[in-house]
Formats: sequence, C-alpha cells, structure tokens
Amino acid sequence: MRILLVEDDGLIGDGVCAGLRPENNSVDWVKNGETALIAATDTGYDCIILDIGLPGISGLEVLKKMRDSNNDTPVLILTAQDDISDRVEGLDAGADDYLVKPFAFAELTARLRALS
Repeated sequence: MRILLVEDDGLIGDGVCAGLRPENNSVDWVKNGETALIAATDTGYDCIILDIGLPGISGLEVLKKMRDSNNDTPVLILTAQDDISDRVEGLDAGADDYLVKPFAFAELTARLRALS
C-alpha cells in the first residue's frame, strides 16, 4: 500500500514509518499541511494518515481542501484531539476514520487494511 503520513512529531513519524515499511508499505512522510496538499495532489496514494495539529495549514484544512478538489483518497485522522466534538468535526470534514493518540500499532494497521 502507498501511504502518505502527515505528522509533525518526529518520534511518532519515525515510529509509524518504521512499523509500516516492513509490511510492504511505501510510506512518504511530510511534516506540514502545505507539503501534504502538494503530495496529495501530485501523487496517487492508497491512504493518507493525517494529524490535525500541524504547523501552517491544519490537518482539517488540508482535508477540507482535498475533499473540495474531489480528492477521495481514504484519510485516517491520527491525532491527540480526543473530544467527541473533535471526532465529529474530523469525520464531517471528510475523514474516513479517526484514531486517537496514544494508539496501539496493531489497531492502526487494522484500520488501514479496512480503508484499502
């Protein structure tokens, strides 16, 4: 699976990449919303893992812009924002799934399989 990881936290980004790549996934990792929009537009991904709290353009804005431009790539929001209202906002913005940090890696991979 070709995955775009949008995550500004180095520790989390390293961990997700390290966990996904050995399972025959190709992972491109970007650390801000502007770069995420370019990558999501220029490259065909099977799935996008998207943090909400990003420098510059927020993850929600990235998602809204993607959906407004008819980009229907499955998006899994991966964030520390865990209020029900945050989850509803993310799903209403067009996310296909929502996972709260800290997370179990097995759950992340199961959710990615469900999206593909």
